[in-house]
Amino acid sequence: MPRPILATVHLEALRHNLQRCRAAAGTARVWAVVKANAYGHGLERVYPALRGADGFALLDLEEAQRLRALGWRGPILLLEGCFEPRDLELCSRLDLWHVVHCEDQIDWLSAHKTHRPHHVFLKMNSGMNRLGFRPEAYRAAWARLQALPQVGEVGLMTHFSDADGLRRGREGVLHQVEAFVAASADLPGERSLCNSAATLRHALRLPLGDRGPALAADWVRAGIALYGSAPDHPVHAAQDWDLQPTLTLASRLIAIQPVAAGETVGYGSIYTAPRDMRVGIVACGYADGYPRHASLGQDHGAPVLVRGVRTRLVGRVSMDMLAVDLTPVEAGGVPCAIGDEVVLWGRSASAAVLPIDEVAQAAGTIAYELMCAVAARVPFAVADDASP
Repeated sequence: MPRPILATVHLEALRHNLQRCRAAAGTARVWAVVKANAYGHGLERVYPALRGADGFALLDLEEAQRLRALGWRGPILLLEGCFEPRDLELCSRLDLWHVVHCEDQIDWLSAHKTHRPHHVFLKMNSGMNRLGFRPEAYRAAWARLQALPQVGEVGLMTHFSDADGLRRGREGVLHQVEAFVAASADLPGERSLCNSAATLRHALRLPLGDRGPALAADWVRAGIALYGSAPDHPVHAAQDWDLQPTLTLASRLIAIQPVAAGETVGYGSIYTAPRDMRVGIVACGYADGYPRHASLGQDHGAPVLVRGVRTRLVGRVSMDMLAVDLTPVEAGGVPCAIGDEVVLWGRSASAAVLPIDEVAQAAGTIAYELMCAVAARVPFAVADDASP
């Protein structure tokens, strides 16, 4: 039989989360961000659930081609724009919208021969200091684009660095909103500012200068929230935002070891049994994408569900296996057995949920990384609770 590990994508949860983001955005349209192969879920797997979005946003031309092959005829936005001049040919052929964040990209457009004007979003570096034109250079870049016959509509956008919390005692988006408004106040064009955190926390609560009543503006970019992770964890959990888990990583017990008090578990002997106990061995390790640092010592073990009951890792995660404490699971008097379900994150068969954010926090990382790190050797399945 195949090794008992499986990643399951939940389509109904994706639909729910999309509707949750849409509700938070008011009348703004929603980009479904599907970069990094839909945050590790698989572009083709999530498409049936996310095609209700107003557009898709991603990075790679290859992913854009896959979307068109799936039948999507609506807007597709390249979030980092073109990487070389010849990319513009494919943008023309596939009718892609693309971000412009540097002078080189404007130069490429000016030399590009096309019969169809490009729809672009001009990106402002309003404080993230990653991509985009600084506020003092933004209007000149906009004027250059507007003068090009190769360019049709010019949208305006920026990206927040601190939408998930405070910055220097103020809401983290305010300094960037102020910079964006000051530099673009009277420029025409659709606006897009909000990522997942800003959409859920601020989209309908904060104003966008005199542009309109809400920061949501014309487009929001829903990313991690679509996939059931709280963008401002641990301040808020996914359930606080009414988000549902979209990815379950599950395995089974493949062995059970009785461990006497004082004995150790795993490489490096970082865990010593404080009492006689039973330890379950699970078919999952760092070669499957599970974080090696999810258990770092005696009292630090990521949460796990065994038969729907919460317990934790013990000992160091190895390449193909990890160990869990079976004590809480067997407290009801029913001993565990080989083949029992283990959920590393997501939903159990008993409907218990282990949020991916909690596992990520225990491993010192974020849910984005866990989703994107699921290894190629892990088989995937798709579940659709809404199917007849």
